Amino acid sequence: MITGVAHTAVCVPDVDAAVAWYESVLGLTVLSPPYLVEGDAIERDMGELVPSPVAVKAAILGFPDGGDRVLEVIEYPRAPGRPRPPDASVVDHGFTHVGLVCDDIVATRAELEGKGVRFLTRGMAEIVGLRTTWFADPHGLVFILLEKRDPQKPYFAQY
Repeated sequence: MITGVAHTAVCVPDVDAAVAWYESVLGLTVLSPPYLVEGDAIERDMGELVPSPVAVKAAILGFPDGGDRVLEVIEYPRAPGRPRPPDASVVDHGFTHVGLVCDDIVATRAELEGKGVRFLTRGMAEIVGLRTTWFADPHGLVFILLEKRDPQKPYFAQY
């Protein structure tokens, strides 16, 4: 039986650069620094998904009290992928976005804009008890900032 969501993974062309951006710009904590996994175990795990010989460079980011809810940043150094198409949209099938909770959306957006983050919406919206605004990372991956009306409730139970 499934008991929870462990992580969201994003594939990037350079794990070290992505980790530096997520840490310095978004303020995520590096919970497990970049490491390379290769050999028989990863070959058995992903050999049917990734061209052999399989090698995965990965790091885990999140917040110290976040438990299993983390962002896994991965790179396949022996099997470079394709960049996201420039016309990719949140309505395309597959990965669409990662949601990040903040306590003050106005201040957080201003801070991120000051760091050069590209926002996809002109302002903020209020919907089902949440204030929201959307941005992209340097690889074009989409994130939504969420400010909860009631910090004691999960984001999905704000209305």
